[in-house]
Amino acid sequence: MCGLAGFFFSNTQLDHTSVARSMGDALLHRGPDDSGVWTDAAEGIALSHRRLAIVDLSPAGHQPMASPDGRFVMAFNGEIYNHLALRAELEASSQAPAWRGHSDTETLLAGFSAWGVTATLQRAVGMFAIALWDRQNRRLTLTRDRLGEKPLFYGWVRGAFVFGSELKALRAYPGFDNPINRDALALYLQHCAVPAPYSIYQDIFKLDPGCVLTIDHAGLASKTVQTSPYWRFTDAVKRGLADPIQNETEALTVLESTLRTAVSQQAVADVPLGAFLSGGIDSSLIVALMQAQSGRPVQTFTVGFEEAGFDESPHALAVARHLGTEHHELRVSAADARAVIPLLPAMYDEPFADSSQIPTHLVSKAARQHVTVALSGDAGDELFGGYNRYFWGKRIWNRVGWMPPGLRRALGAGIQQLPVHAWDGIGRALPGRHGVARLGDKAHKMAQRLQTIGNTDELYRSLVTEWPHATSLVRGARRVNTKLDDMALVAGVPDVEHRMMLWDTLTYLPDDILTKVDRAAMSVSLETRVPFLDHNVVELAWRLPLHMKIRGGQGKWALRQVLYKHVPRELIERPKAGFGIPVGQWLCGPLREWAENLLNEARLQREGYFDPAPIRRAWAEHLSGRHDWTARLWTILMFQAWLETTC
Repeated sequence: MCGLAGFFFSNTQLDHTSVARSMGDALLHRGPDDSGVWTDAAEGIALSHRRLAIVDLSPAGHQPMASPDGRFVMAFNGEIYNHLALRAELEASSQAPAWRGHSDTETLLAGFSAWGVTATLQRAVGMFAIALWDRQNRRLTLTRDRLGEKPLFYGWVRGAFVFGSELKALRAYPGFDNPINRDALALYLQHCAVPAPYSIYQDIFKLDPGCVLTIDHAGLASKTVQTSPYWRFTDAVKRGLADPIQNETEALTVLESTLRTAVSQQAVADVPLGAFLSGGIDSSLIVALMQAQSGRPVQTFTVGFEEAGFDESPHALAVARHLGTEHHELRVSAADARAVIPLLPAMYDEPFADSSQIPTHLVSKAARQHVTVALSGDAGDELFGGYNRYFWGKRIWNRVGWMPPGLRRALGAGIQQLPVHAWDGIGRALPGRHGVARLGDKAHKMAQRLQTIGNTDELYRSLVTEWPHATSLVRGARRVNTKLDDMALVAGVPDVEHRMMLWDTLTYLPDDILTKVDRAAMSVSLETRVPFLDHNVVELAWRLPLHMKIRGGQGKWALRQVLYKHVPRELIERPKAGFGIPVGQWLCGPLREWAENLLNEARLQREGYFDPAPIRRAWAEHLSGRHDWTARLWTILMFQAWLETTC
């Protein structure tokens, strides 16, 4: 795992090497082991690279790297898990160069020379962000992996085309003064992250997953780029739905085999490697398949919290003991977790408000003391139907959809009249081994949705929206479209649950989950890998009928069946809790002074980004316990903290 940066600008007054080095040095945390710069001042192109050495630790893996024929120069961030198979294919067709080392970077360059960029990317299994200069065609290519594991920003600064793994690299370009994009700020308040292709800055964008961007000198002069997909998730969805595996035995056999291959490929490195383990279905299955293929105990990592309602470490420990892993548990106090908050603005580089960013950073920091690479169970929910909204959403709509809008609004208002703590008490008293965890938060969130929805698609959009009228909250903001407005993406997908899963994979997964993990882990120079996002696993998941994902009011049925072959059911079965911390409680206690300072009405007026009235109202209602506005307030607080730190 690494960091890359660079620029394309025909300015003879610019010191290309110095600027490129400064941009790369802003990404030191992503690559502390080595650095490199390549420039061609006559062409106006500069590439910078920071290396976290994972495969081929020798100087033969140094970047930027040129192809043997001299045509291509590349800066590459990521891993190509099947690169040895690609080498074998090149050798079998007598298209392989004389190999200098065994890095996947060298393999990619050989593929580009032999097959072309698109054909090579379509062969590759992996996660990546790439900047490639073609000296023959005088053209720059940027590309990103299929599902968006590795970040890549690009855009315009004072006439220069700039790009990099994180925004801090772009801000290091001389004279960066791009203003805040208020339209994107409104989207951030809705979704707790700035959705691709937007960024928090005007004229700076995120490259969409699965896309290739090209720009040449003509594009540089006209400030235009060309983008095209080399792989479409929606095409994979349509192919899967058209070719379902109906036999359950066959489906489970193929699923386990495909996952086993993905885990096996991703468990290869020339440095110590381990895995995150929460004790939930996804991480437990990844660890089980790792351990089944390892000749020694896998190193596993979890974080334990003081607050019992948020502490899943006993479950992780039970799974680790059963599988025989070498388990590491970091005990974290509330003060330890709160100490991370001042680090978040610089860590995430743009406003980001998924509060599980805090425990994610802590478990990454703990893992980095022992390993350089960690596998995670991310994406199991989106692909196999794990989120509560998939099996609660349709059920709730079936019960309230018949109501006139006025009656639904009255019902929502009535639910909110009961304070959060009262709903929590009801949840604990409900039947079942554990009752319903955090019912108050869930009830209040659903109450908000009931007051605005008109159909199941609107229900989904409301479920992934925090501030529903964000354009009126942000001064000067206009409403701009996102993928959630493109109904063509879900055309031909009849099931409500599958539509939600599709949208989540296109939006919530790359914009929130993968962003959260990448920045939290790379801030401590830890590479994370996601076996569920091997595109062979993704494509297979969409061949499984819905009843193999959601059954009996539970999600991830197919994953459970595979997992139960390795881990007893009783160690796994419990309500889904997520990776949370009690931020809402802290805002009413030890974080109150910090929050009050950032939410001060005079300050909000002076800074000029928000209408203070709705924010102050939400703050007062949250402090009183009348409503749980944790998520809404966290979006404002994270923007305010970022503004204070960065701007």
